[in-house]
Amino acid sequence: MKNIHYDLIVSEDYAGMRLDHCLASMIPEHSRARLQQWIKSGEILINGNKAKARDTMKGAEHIIINAEAPPEPNYNAQEIALDLIHVDDDMIVLNKPAGLVVHPAAGNYEGTLLNALLFHFPELAHVPRAGIIHRLDKDTSGLLIIARNLTAHTQLINMMREHKIEREYIALATGHLTAGDTIDAPLARHGQQRTKMTVTPNGKPAITHYRVIQRYGHFTLLRVNLETGRTHQIRVHLAHIKHPLVGDPLYGRLIFPKGASEPLREALRDFKRQALHAHKLTFLHPRTSEPCEFTAPLPKDFESLLRVLQKESS
Repeated sequence: MKNIHYDLIVSEDYAGMRLDHCLASMIPEHSRARLQQWIKSGEILINGNKAKARDTMKGAEHIIINAEAPPEPNYNAQEIALDLIHVDDDMIVLNKPAGLVVHPAAGNYEGTLLNALLFHFPELAHVPRAGIIHRLDKDTSGLLIIARNLTAHTQLINMMREHKIEREYIALATGHLTAGDTIDAPLARHGQQRTKMTVTPNGKPAITHYRVIQRYGHFTLLRVNLETGRTHQIRVHLAHIKHPLVGDPLYGRLIFPKGASEPLREALRDFKRQALHAHKLTFLHPRTSEPCEFTAPLPKDFESLLRVLQKESS
């Protein structure tokens, strides 16, 4: 077991916030579930007294944490190629290919982005989740930020939670959208199909903004910006408005437009993943506060599909 010690003073910025929520923001390298367990077991004191998760912060509280945390899983480092967009002492920005799982989980303990990061950057073994601060679905391509040290990790996690990292996606939707719009629809885990998310009034807030880039007859290319970052958010939101992503195996289905040529039918059959690419990231550098903007071009399979659609609609 690893001994954990923190000596914290609560800022007035956290006034009115529950203790567990406050700590999740102050020390994001630990999950809320772990923090709640430490509170329950009496390993967290507020002003010398045992804390409760629902304690409300006023500001200036003195919090002492003396706890034990299980060691991080010992994942294998694997020589997997990475498309590095930017590397400095504090962070890495990379372009993830479709088909690469980001983090090990049941059934995928090897061959993931995390395994690759441990090979190319061994120091990431000392950063929670090897510095991964956000994820993309296995079959979504595009940009990810990796923190290279604990200070940058905390900064970037907080920036993500405070919506200070702008994320822009390119998406190909089924159907003809005439204009941009905002989808404001809360999301939660599906009650029966646990691999899916669904729109429900009792879900967590989820807001997606989209603009039309180009129309290809029965398909529309979109520029999508996330205001929140829920699991499968873009995929579920576009399916919710009856315009699921092309190729989405979970929230859509294969549709051939009336009169589609054989080349188009073949291109749609061959595109077996959601047509979604994390195209641009804009944020302030976690150490220098200098503006950062990174872009990644569409992958070849996405470009190829768009060329067929362009030819079909011209």
